[in-house]
Amino acid sequence: MKKIKLGKSANLLSLGLSVLAIPTHALASHATSVETVIVIGPKSGLRTIAGSGSTVEQQDLLRARVVSVNEALRQVPGIYARDEEGLGLRPNIGMRGLSPTRSTKILLLEDGLPLSFAPYGDNATYYHPPIRRFARIEVLKGASQIRFGPNTVGGVINYVTPPAPETFQGQVGFAFGSDGYKETDLNLGGPIGEMRALFHANATQSDGVRDHQALKINDLYLKIERSLGATHDLTFRLSRYQEDSQITYSGLTTAEYLANARQNPFVNDGFKAIRYGTSLLWSWTISQDVILKTSGSFSWFDRDWWRQSSNSGQRPNDASDPICLGMANLLTTCGNEGRLREYHTYGLETRLSHKAALGAVQLESEMGLRYSDERQNRLQVNSDTPTGRTPGTSLNAGVRENNLRYVQAWSGFLTTKASLGPLAISPGVRLEHIDLRRVNRLNPLAPVQGKDTVEEVIPGIGITYRLGPKFIAYAGGHKGFSPPRVEDTINNTTGASINLDAETSTNWEVGLRGDVRPGVSMDITWFSMDFENQIIPTSVAGGVGATLTSAGATLHQGIEASLRGSFADMGLMEGGRDLYVRSAVTLVDEARFQGTRFSNVAGFGSRPVTGNRLPYAPRWLINLAVGYVFGTAGDMQVEYVRTGEMFTDDLNSVAPSADGQRGLIKAADNWNMTFNLHPQNWPFGAYIAIKNATDARTIVDRSRGILPGAPRQVQVGITKPF
Repeated sequence: MKKIKLGKSANLLSLGLSVLAIPTHALASHATSVETVIVIGPKSGLRTIAGSGSTVEQQDLLRARVVSVNEALRQVPGIYARDEEGLGLRPNIGMRGLSPTRSTKILLLEDGLPLSFAPYGDNATYYHPPIRRFARIEVLKGASQIRFGPNTVGGVINYVTPPAPETFQGQVGFAFGSDGYKETDLNLGGPIGEMRALFHANATQSDGVRDHQALKINDLYLKIERSLGATHDLTFRLSRYQEDSQITYSGLTTAEYLANARQNPFVNDGFKAIRYGTSLLWSWTISQDVILKTSGSFSWFDRDWWRQSSNSGQRPNDASDPICLGMANLLTTCGNEGRLREYHTYGLETRLSHKAALGAVQLESEMGLRYSDERQNRLQVNSDTPTGRTPGTSLNAGVRENNLRYVQAWSGFLTTKASLGPLAISPGVRLEHIDLRRVNRLNPLAPVQGKDTVEEVIPGIGITYRLGPKFIAYAGGHKGFSPPRVEDTINNTTGASINLDAETSTNWEVGLRGDVRPGVSMDITWFSMDFENQIIPTSVAGGVGATLTSAGATLHQGIEASLRGSFADMGLMEGGRDLYVRSAVTLVDEARFQGTRFSNVAGFGSRPVTGNRLPYAPRWLINLAVGYVFGTAGDMQVEYVRTGEMFTDDLNSVAPSADGQRGLIKAADNWNMTFNLHPQNWPFGAYIAIKNATDARTIVDRSRGILPGAPRQVQVGITKPF
């Protein structure tokens, strides 16, 4: 495994600490409450960050009545959010042509703290809180994201929860709709003694987009804020998430899809998960110019996924067993696999921000240090029957995997923004040191152990130039970094390092952002991501025997743009009426293999794929919404979403394969409509949302077989504030 010496970089970090020396005087007045680690902050913060960024505000979420995070993120240029089961429980988020599978190229945060259960050792998203918990979403894709880690190849998505209110208030909502959709949502908050509290509860269920899914989640969230004296603030968060879904992992073969696009033959499969998370953030306003934020966090995630097939090439997965033999005995004598996972994740972080002046130059600096500890307990238990949940004794049964995986990581960063008049330059550096360990316990008398270490220096620089009071030009470059998973860098049989280097890239962007005139804002960015080593499956279809490998050099280039306009903000409409438009367009013109690269798709030999387009990288993404606000009575919105065609393997196959795992996915066009009613004389609000109004038939994924897109869905809801 490649290692980089950190001595000189550590000296740089020490120098940064001395530059950020803390003044001894303190504020006399009460400090402003700081609830989160700031990623972008108020929307006006987009005028000053040195790189591309976007926000999805609460108004955007309510006008569209989004049900899943996928719907929300499609409003952001550069993001491809792929559906899977219909509620966004396991979102697949890609940026700028990067693979969306399990959102592994993205860093997910909640209030600035890691949300994923293993961002270093297994950055796959098998859990996501309901979108109703959040007041806004922030997205960073440029050099400024090196303040966060470890994944900086794609971008950062930060979900922001609302602050605890100063006065007692709340809202309850009920919704129901097609495909068995039901939702109850409660927000309640206010002062409790010297504290402020916010409680959120959500229960959602749906039949999903396929037969025999029966999705059901329950989510509880509590935030407590308290000010201690004039300069100290504490924020405590506690959450509990539970899912119980009758859902399979496998997609469909081509024949199955043509016979019934929404079928699911694996009726006994099931997914159960529970997650507890907690964090404590202490904010100390040391002076007007110096703020220290220290946080501790912990999460426990337990997941059991029992399934009779992991992809469409397994019909079922133990068909070789004489007592199974195939689909004819699927519901009687065929066994199943239990992929049982448990994660413990600990984090301790401190961040110090400092403002100063050096003559006419204004300096804003931030440095941080973080320790992360991740522990994974992974079992594969094969049972003898479709409904079995214990190790069996038949040919393919028993305990097939028994792994412990450990990650301990130290990271630090230092950034400084130097402003002189309209020009601001923001250099920064991030350091990552990661120790990985794997223990194979299949043979308890002779466990196999292995270790590896990854170290990386991640520099970046951003530049902004103010062209007007609310309009800037920006440019930047940074090194992208994504660490390899424990299972991909340490051999399970020998414990030896596989020498699968971390993903690294050189990322550049240039853009313009701001208000063209009052009521009209725009953001346009050219981007380039030049990978030295992108990690992809040898068979992107994910069939039997697929492993991760170094794809070598790849190149992503394109343009992303957004435009917003409001007639009311332009002064053209009055009385609370408004005609508005928002749009997000992405063109990933280049997403291709470079250098020498050969495909390993089974049955096709070793074919060169240099110059081929990367899988799951649609060239075009379009999101366009037009809405009208009827004063205080309500509003309506029509949204158009287009996802361009995409290849699903490195051979760029067009014809569908029999197992459904390869073949071109055609472009998809979806229309969504929303009507919100909230007259002043009504004691409640109401809405109706129609998703995929034309009932377009689409395919969203082929990696494990064909997954269909959601059919037309109608949802009706009422909300009651109090």
